[in-house]
Amino acid sequence: MKNKHIVFVLLACWLIVNTANAQVPVSWKVNVSVAPALRPSFLNGGRLLLHVTKQKEREPRTRSEITVGITPKNWDGNTAFLMDTQAKEALSVGLDKLGDNPSGLYYFQVVYKQNPDDAQENVPGNLYSTIDSVQVEANLSLNLTLNTLIPPWTIVSNKFVKTVEIKSQLLTAFRGRPSVLKAAVLLPSGYFDNPGKTYPICYRIPGLNGRYTAVNTVLGNKEFADWWFTPTAPQVIYVFLDSQGPYGDTYQVDSENNGPCGRALTEELIPEIERQVGYKPASKMRFLTGNSTGGWVSLGLQIFYPDFFNGTWSYSPDPVDFEHYGLINIYEDKTIFYNRYGYLQPGRRTIYGEPTFSMKDWIAGENLASRTGNYLISGGQFGAYNAVFGPKGKDGLPSLMFDPVTGEIDHAIAKQWEKYDLKKVLERNWTTLGPKLQGKIYIWMGDMDGLYSNVATRFLQKFLDKTENPKSDATVRFTAMAGHGQEWSDKAVLTMIAERVSGK
Repeated sequence: MKNKHIVFVLLACWLIVNTANAQVPVSWKVNVSVAPALRPSFLNGGRLLLHVTKQKEREPRTRSEITVGITPKNWDGNTAFLMDTQAKEALSVGLDKLGDNPSGLYYFQVVYKQNPDDAQENVPGNLYSTIDSVQVEANLSLNLTLNTLIPPWTIVSNKFVKTVEIKSQLLTAFRGRPSVLKAAVLLPSGYFDNPGKTYPICYRIPGLNGRYTAVNTVLGNKEFADWWFTPTAPQVIYVFLDSQGPYGDTYQVDSENNGPCGRALTEELIPEIERQVGYKPASKMRFLTGNSTGGWVSLGLQIFYPDFFNGTWSYSPDPVDFEHYGLINIYEDKTIFYNRYGYLQPGRRTIYGEPTFSMKDWIAGENLASRTGNYLISGGQFGAYNAVFGPKGKDGLPSLMFDPVTGEIDHAIAKQWEKYDLKKVLERNWTTLGPKLQGKIYIWMGDMDGLYSNVATRFLQKFLDKTENPKSDATVRFTAMAGHGQEWSDKAVLTMIAERVSGK
């Protein structure tokens, strides 16, 4: 039976490789040029992404049914680059679904990812073209011009909003170029009426690749804003952190690839924020919260810095147990693309359990987005995981935990992920960590989490329930039939923090 399983996995890997290398029948040739005014801003070595959609009401670069990616070689931006969908190095998603004789009106847009400090696509420093509508054919020639430079982020102008921006000495030394840390601070309604008062402070970690500009969205919610500026609203300083990193979300922790992000946060950024707002660390009212990736980070920071932070409210955290990394056991499974029963491994689902996206498709999309042609610098979920949790490779880039084409797991690298496996960290260090974490952990999870993260949280809960000396008092709450982040609420978290501080 074991031999049959091995044969199946080898056959599945052969099919993946040959499918990935197969040419699609559609032949599109897109001449991409850079507008003369933007050529001084052009950086060599970026990734070109062609986005195509039938949806008129949205920009293709924000969501498309078809994407083609290619990294131009030796392109200086002064001449046009021919983006050929039939080129060997071109990767595509959705193009094969057009068939041999596609037709209809489609909208085309091209993006050039070039920002070396941010692996995301629609971020400051990258270039994109205006949208062109095209009657699609199997053979198509098109000219597109990169004529827009994405400008820096801006923060809403409000008396109660403060922006903090510092040059990180730690990250600058690690990366060899200036590295900046940013945060947005939302002050409570009574802040200016009570000079010298020490308020509780809560650090809100964003979801995957979130930015400190989240304060704009929160204050743009009229219901929240109307509530926040009333005298009865929680009197808590609310800080919006930023997760920008060269390989995607940094997860705010020290890592071999991203550098000392945890130290930079706790030794550089947080002290400066608290100096500016007048927070007194001796008050021991420094809290954390976040949803999804922010849920993992808020829990992880509380565990890695148990004395520095005084409590966390973690919602729908990413997998906290790598034996249950979604539905994958990274330490024992052979591949992330197929499960032990030989079926495609799902990566997402509805709250009714219907798979909507396979791991194979997920990684294909990340491979396409990366200038390396694999998920290494995709800026996506698995590119980020790989950079944060894994070791640095011989080429100076992160080492891949699994093969980008076959999904085969490199168990030697997976073993090195253990230091970020939160359940293992707690299991191995409970004698010292347990007493420091009493009264500090609150976790919420939907039991039909769309990313299957509830499985890992269930196993974390099993461990916590069995702890002794001390017996953990962590609150781990599940809601039946609830999906990813379904009960996440800034208002709810801030209210719980206020109640905690008041002793209710």
